[in-house]
Amino acid sequence: MSKSFDVVIAGGGAAGFFTAINIAEGNPKLKIAILERGKEVLSKVRISGGGRCNVTHACFIPNDLAKFYPRGERELKGPFNRFCSGDTIEWFERHGVELKIEEDGRMFPVTDSSQTIIDCFLNATANLGIQVLTGESIQNIYRAEDYWKIETQKEAYLSAKLVMTTGSNPKMWDMMRELGHTIVPPVPSLFTFNIKDPRIKDLMGISAVASVKVKGTKLNASGPLLITHWGMSGPGILRVSAWGARELFDKNYQFTLQVNWLNETGFEECEETLWDLKQNQPKKTVVKYCPFDFPNRLWHSLVNAAGISAEARWADVSKLQLLALVAQLINGEFKVNGKSTFKEEFVTAGGIELKEVNFKTMESKMQKDLYFAGEILNIDAITGGFNFQNAWTGGYIAAQSVLEEI
Repeated sequence: MSKSFDVVIAGGGAAGFFTAINIAEGNPKLKIAILERGKEVLSKVRISGGGRCNVTHACFIPNDLAKFYPRGERELKGPFNRFCSGDTIEWFERHGVELKIEEDGRMFPVTDSSQTIIDCFLNATANLGIQVLTGESIQNIYRAEDYWKIETQKEAYLSAKLVMTTGSNPKMWDMMRELGHTIVPPVPSLFTFNIKDPRIKDLMGISAVASVKVKGTKLNASGPLLITHWGMSGPGILRVSAWGARELFDKNYQFTLQVNWLNETGFEECEETLWDLKQNQPKKTVVKYCPFDFPNRLWHSLVNAAGISAEARWADVSKLQLLALVAQLINGEFKVNGKSTFKEEFVTAGGIELKEVNFKTMESKMQKDLYFAGEILNIDAITGGFNFQNAWTGGYIAAQSVLEEI
């Protein structure tokens, strides 16, 4: 015997809960179910932002916000004009969750705990009578005359509307392909670079604001660069990995990274600074006297890489050595050999082809009464709360569309 609902939401993550709650608040009489294949719901919310949940980002201008999305920038401008980060803050405050802005613009609950967001969603679904059904792995999805039939390994569900919020789930993508959708093949997006190089060996934890470029491409970014056990991470690296997701995949993650450790400082400016030092501070020891705001241990390593001894004074540095040091500082080349997942946050580029979705309603252009929100779409962003904002915006618009049509 099938169970009937007005709306079934496939996927018990951020986008799924947000969609369900907004639909139920708009029409409390609707019968709504969330189907989650796992034993727990909201598992990605739990681990995001190091367990603090990076809810959104303090970028309040829709067109500016859209620029943080390597895939989805053009499509999200309209949706962000309807539901942006300011609306997210207001929504959570209305539901008893106060958010705070950190220096880099990321926004977290004031409790610094993702459990606050999870409790907010679980309390809302309970109060609104939304059925949250776990351990429901979808096996088949059929379109009947005027309803959807969703079969799990336990049960069959009938629903007037179906909202897909299953994230980067290949099985669900295959089912959407059978319903006529094109799936852009998934590749990793946010990742760090594996680099073995004597210049950064034993410097784990050191950070510098740098600009980076993938040699032979247009891929570049600037921002804090963090040296890790396995190579390089930090916002600058993650930006390059996001924008270069497909290009770096095609390179099999084997490429040369060019690093300007002095960020925007040019070759000539750096050379001039070091030459002045040689002229005016000749008796100073090179390793002990760095003219830049720069981590000491990294300075020592780059001085050594330029062939300058630890005892050398600025007066002893030859022109060739000085130019070699400039090159290390401004255009250090590092061989990248593979990637690592950024913390536990696995983000993919790929999913439902965006041309096949109406971004005014989040409804499929291929199937009536089928909606999408979150990472099931070929949308992804850099780190900083942007992927969640996509989930909230898509979920809100899908909810409004369902309410208008049901």
